[in-house]
Amino acid sequence: MNELDSITRKLGPKRLSHLLIADDHAIFAEALRVYLEKTHTVVGLVRDGNAMVAEAMRLRPDVIVVDVGMPLLNGLDAARKINLQALNIKFIFLTMQDDPNLAAAALELGPVGFVLKNSAGQELLKAIDHVLHGKPYLTPKLRVEDWVERKSRARQFSTEMTPRQRAVVQLLAEGRSMKEIAGLLDLSEKTVEFHKHQIMQAFNLGNNAALVLFALKQGLISLNC
Repeated sequence: MNELDSITRKLGPKRLSHLLIADDHAIFAEALRVYLEKTHTVVGLVRDGNAMVAEAMRLRPDVIVVDVGMPLLNGLDAARKINLQALNIKFIFLTMQDDPNLAAAALELGPVGFVLKNSAGQELLKAIDHVLHGKPYLTPKLRVEDWVERKSRARQFSTEMTPRQRAVVQLLAEGRSMKEIAGLLDLSEKTVEFHKHQIMQAFNLGNNAALVLFALKQGLISLNC
């Protein structure tokens, strides 16, 4: 019996779990949908973090398989927003970023899965099975010793910024204009400019290139997004 059959058998006669896929790479997301529908019910596919939050509220999936680097709102912050609603939705973070600090920050959300995009598909199924049973799953490609200082790593990853500041940094790093950011966040352009000024000063960012690098280190954007 192969691992896919084993996982399918473990699910037994229960209803297929409902999954939401959140990934802005259309071809990858469609291929992922086809693969996951062999063992689960995929109820939706979204391509940015704001849509992920909205569809999570509407569809109430059991699990969201989410890329970390998504437009408008990154996957980690989108998951945090959903978690605040106490909907008992589980998360599998599927990412190219093999950063133990990022994984530690994700684990602060509870029993989540953290799987790299270059992993085998069966590892993703294993992670889904784990979180559905209330257990975290961490890709073995991250060493065990990376988790000894989990709380410390989570703090290193999440340098103190307010949710609003994180949103502004992400949108600026995506190259969006002040006017566009103001519209997306329902702020005035002057308020956006104020937030940018405060962030640049607080974190000693000398120019826009430094801000983009800062956003990368914070996991607000990714090189593959």
